[in-house]
Amino acid sequence: RVLVIGAGGLGCPILQYLVGSGIGHIGIADGDQVSLSNLHRQTLFNTADIGINKAEVAANKLQLLNPDITILSIPFHLSNQNVLDIIHEYDIVVDGTDNFATRYMINDACVLSDKTLVYGAVSRYEGQVAIFNHLTSQGTRSANYRDLFPDPPKDGTVLNCADAGVLGVLPGIIGCMQAAEVIKLITGVGEPLVNQLLTYQLKDHQLFLMKIKPQANTSSLIPSTVDAFKAMDYDWLCASPATSLEIDAVDFNQWVGRSNVTIVDVREPHELPTIHEFQHLRIPLASVKEATAELKNDIVVVFCQSGKRSLQAAKELTDLFGEAKKVYSLHGGILSWKKWMENK
Repeated sequence: RVLVIGAGGLGCPILQYLVGSGIGHIGIADGDQVSLSNLHRQTLFNTADIGINKAEVAANKLQLLNPDITILSIPFHLSNQNVLDIIHEYDIVVDGTDNFATRYMINDACVLSDKTLVYGAVSRYEGQVAIFNHLTSQGTRSANYRDLFPDPPKDGTVLNCADAGVLGVLPGIIGCMQAAEVIKLITGVGEPLVNQLLTYQLKDHQLFLMKIKPQANTSSLIPSTVDAFKAMDYDWLCASPATSLEIDAVDFNQWVGRSNVTIVDVREPHELPTIHEFQHLRIPLASVKEATAELKNDIVVVFCQSGKRSLQAAKELTDLFGEAKKVYSLHGGILSWKKWMENK
């Protein structure tokens, strides 16, 4: 029984090969919907699936690939309030997610529940694969994610795929490696990546294998009880300290359309979703310092996909303008504003 968390760039190849291999029971957990920008790397989906929950689409298509196994869709985001109950039903958990808060939450849940975790991550041209918290022949558990990265990076210090980008084939390669590790664990074939981290560089196909081991001082970072785990705020753990340069969706919405406010999209021209709801300039982050002549109003508000690049742009523009203009960044990016608009 294998649970795959995330049916995105990593999850799609993982699921296709695990289903094809005949694993008897597979769970698919994902609360996101298919979008056009997913399709270059999430090969289970097509344009007809846009707007539909990923877990449900994946389960329906994969059941056609192998009708003799059980596939369960879990069409919502896992959190520290529900993940323990869900992973309890599975032997192996596979992490196909793309943010640090969720990775740390999944890792801690697996440690607390004594579950083996198959980890994968991608960014730009590089990927990582490892097996965490596996029961060894000596009766002890192998290294977990916190033994490798004890403390989460703060929000904005390491970009995810939405901000850094990723070459579409890379999640396919790393996802296939994760699927291979699951099959190796189940069948006993070969040497699984236990107490090892495999790093793959796509540009030159270089592989680097690093030995890791459990660290005595990291166990205290993981909640020791169910109550402590449910009380942990993983989003806060990875969040940056509040900054006066940021505004939330409510304030942003109040400034949309004002004559004394210039709104700037600092994403690259090809990035989706395209914004038609309000007038704005589109100046990529790399060009924003050279385009200050276009920023004629006293108030400038910048946004990007998730708020990381726009915060960088706001800092750069504040340094340039000094007290002459007020510059703000939309916290959480345009995706947070769109979600707020849908729910208000």
